[in-house]
Amino acid sequence: MMKRVPQDVLVQDVNGLNLAGPTLADQLTGPVNLLVFLRHFGCVFCREIVADLRDIAASTPDYPPVLFFFQGTVEQGKTFFAGHWPEARAVSDTPLVFYKAFGIERGGWRELFGPEVWSCGLRAARKGHGIGFPVGDPFVMPGAFLVSPSGAILWGHDFKHAGDHPDWTSLPVATTLSAQA
Repeated sequence: MMKRVPQDVLVQDVNGLNLAGPTLADQLTGPVNLLVFLRHFGCVFCREIVADLRDIAASTPDYPPVLFFFQGTVEQGKTFFAGHWPEARAVSDTPLVFYKAFGIERGGWRELFGPEVWSCGLRAARKGHGIGFPVGDPFVMPGAFLVSPSGAILWGHDFKHAGDHPDWTSLPVATTLSAQA
């Protein structure tokens, strides 16, 4: 994992929903920021991540600001987030510039369809999430990083498969420890 976001990526223009300014650096509004790279909008785990983070952010005042990256157009993002988290800040990345810069790769058969994925799919279904129409490359894996305003990457989750999620509730503790380091 890289230790900091390259300067040329920080100054890259962004387009999306509820953004704080024209560049990625402008989006890093908190002392630590959670950058979440979603799979495609039809993915049950994409929907689960957005809902889980929406609920945690609403109930935890010191939770880091969340910035999503998605593979669809701004219009597709508006449609998706209107039903899942209208206030979410999200960057449209159809050419996958940011995905590539953060090392987000395409998954293979095991990462996308292995037994662990099916059991996590049941977890997401029990929470009320279903499968929808893919918007973006359905083979792209998710990503999650805690990033400081200067671009230092303080933490990243290594997704073992499409349904693998970090314990989102432990991030404020990780944030406090990382910010003090």
